[in-house]
Amino acid sequence: ESYKDLLKQIESRHLDTVKELIPVQQQSSVLSMVKRYCNEIEDICNGIFLLGESSSRTKDKLVSYGELLSSTIINAAFNVNGTASLWKDARELIRTNSNYSNAVVDFTVTNLQVNAFIKSSSQALIVVPGFIASDSNHVTTTLGRGGSDYTASILAAAVDATALEIWTDVSGMMTADPRWVPNAKIIPSISYQEAMELSHFGAKVIYPPTIQPVLNKNIPVWIKNTFAAADHGTVIEHKPEPENIITGISSINSLALLSLEGSGMIGIPGFSSRLFAALANAQINVILITQGSSEHSICVGVDVSLAGKAKEIVDRTFEYEIATSKVEPLQLEKDLSIVALVGDQMRHHTGISGRMFSALGRNGINIRAIAQGSTERNISAVVATEDVRKAVNVLHEEFFETTKKQVNLYIVGTGNVGKKLLAQLKQQQSFLEKHLRLQVNIAGLSNSRKMLINENGIDLNHWDELLQNGETANLEKFVHSILHKNL
Repeated sequence: ESYKDLLKQIESRHLDTVKELIPVQQQSSVLSMVKRYCNEIEDICNGIFLLGESSSRTKDKLVSYGELLSSTIINAAFNVNGTASLWKDARELIRTNSNYSNAVVDFTVTNLQVNAFIKSSSQALIVVPGFIASDSNHVTTTLGRGGSDYTASILAAAVDATALEIWTDVSGMMTADPRWVPNAKIIPSISYQEAMELSHFGAKVIYPPTIQPVLNKNIPVWIKNTFAAADHGTVIEHKPEPENIITGISSINSLALLSLEGSGMIGIPGFSSRLFAALANAQINVILITQGSSEHSICVGVDVSLAGKAKEIVDRTFEYEIATSKVEPLQLEKDLSIVALVGDQMRHHTGISGRMFSALGRNGINIRAIAQGSTERNISAVVATEDVRKAVNVLHEEFFETTKKQVNLYIVGTGNVGKKLLAQLKQQQSFLEKHLRLQVNIAGLSNSRKMLINENGIDLNHWDELLQNGETANLEKFVHSILHKNL
């Protein structure tokens, strides 16, 4: 029954927003709209509570209210502040099938409905809630992850827009995840295909479905930052002139590797198709495939949450072959991740995969499997999850940081010798960067009493003060941290 408390919070948050955005004299109609929507949400929640169950169809109806509430409030705020705008329900424009929570768009019907509405409206500014649509029976559906951006793309393609702008909280797509790579750079221009590759591999600034409708119409997509509107952002367009061979580096975590091997597979057609058919019938998506030319083994990567189910299904499918020792029981490995290099220009340059594997090998990162398509737009390597952060940093340094190398240093002992070393490092920081292209990052300090660990770097101007306020020294814990962070 705690849903009632959550609903009160939701309602008061929206009512407060209306009061902040809209003058008192014009609030009543908007407040009553918020109340009406919140009453409908309460009725649905009460139904779920009484029945003790919630279908995908019910969830779609329930989660649609977020977009309905925010878009109608914004539309009202525009109008009272002198910017004439019209609100239009996306459910009257976008037609989908009835695959609730991840509906598939019927573009033929959608395009007709969008264009008919645009022709009938003379309004310059139209506000449409994203993420939501309806099926042929006018039942609410939703478009899945990134559904609001997808809505914008569907509408842009339907009206042959000159450009689509996606306003978000970052200044565009980046060469790597900035939470992992401090020196990650904004990508000013990227092709549709490269953007889809990067977005598939964890770059959540834009989702692959968003790109598809505008790609077919060759409409450029701008990724812009709401909180830094003057920033250039990233433009996704048809075949931009690339500045680098590699456009970006991305990764997928939570991967499990399934390995099917045995001498009974060699020269026998149909093993692969049986494997993929078994996984497909169980609704298990295959993220990565690799097979040696000897046909002795085949490897597939799946989401770790589906790994147990996948093993059970594959072992059942090849029950006879396993029993007769033609095939080994399926091997399952967890705690793995994929690191991917993405770039349209890789096909025109030899030795990229060599540089990639050499850089990983030099830094002690073991590669479990490799996959590369014939387009050579993506090279993927499977590594241990504990190594993925290091792998992304190593590859970013190899392909983007040609001017500077970073060394992460842990120092134990801050007596006379240790103090002198720290003073020298502080004094020589700029010299090392300028003349040796070396960035020394003090990631950890310890003496017999206190220890301090900061993977982003300890400030050498105040290291002694920071160390005094650090945690109690524990050499075993200090060493474990060095190994665990694996910088």
